[in-house]
Amino acid sequence: MLVRPRNADNLASIARAMKAFGLVDWVAVSSVTHLEGMQAVLRHHRPPGDFTGAVEQLRRVDTLAEAIADCSWVVGTTMRVLEGRLRMTPRELAQETTRRRDRTWALVFGAECNGLQNEDVEQCHAVSFIPSSEEQPSLNLSQAVVVYAHELASVRAHEQSSGPALADDATLRELKTTLVSGLVAAGALRTESSSPDDVEALMTSLLRGALTLDEARAWMEALRLRA
Repeated sequence: MLVRPRNADNLASIARAMKAFGLVDWVAVSSVTHLEGMQAVLRHHRPPGDFTGAVEQLRRVDTLAEAIADCSWVVGTTMRVLEGRLRMTPRELAQETTRRRDRTWALVFGAECNGLQNEDVEQCHAVSFIPSSEEQPSLNLSQAVVVYAHELASVRAHEQSSGPALADDATLRELKTTLVSGLVAAGALRTESSSPDDVEALMTSLLRGALTLDEARAWMEALRLRA
């Protein structure tokens, strides 16, 4: 997932990397006019078939929340450290994908100029970073995609174990809302508009547990009964 990408050539390079490593599902969080503008640049400045067609098929959404709604695991690429959340290198991330049972998960990249913003990172369940030199701590967006695509391809031969569907992001957001409402009803929280660190800590522990859809629903039912 690409959040507010800015460079048309990067889109073409990412399309090429995805084809090389057998990846097909990508989405851009972007305005209609901006994405169409980048696609128009590629049509006018690149020969037909030079991955411009793949960029034309890039799915677009308005918000990151919309993009990740059906994902049970969301990993943001950033050098930042989020307390309590898993932080992995690309190789560690690839290995983690073989351990988990996610049917749909997201790897989120920020814009070329300044990466993921705070509000983007806060929506991620875990983060990943590419170890790099202090003299040049970041890679070009398309280069970063290649690094992750290679590591993920290296473990793809190991089939993920089948199991019950995990709770997607939309369900996890509903669970958080239900948790806050339950805390308000129990008198542990004054208003639903406040979200103290304790709520985030509780949600982080649930995320680490890789809740199934049925488990998330059971939690919500229990919290509603308590309320």
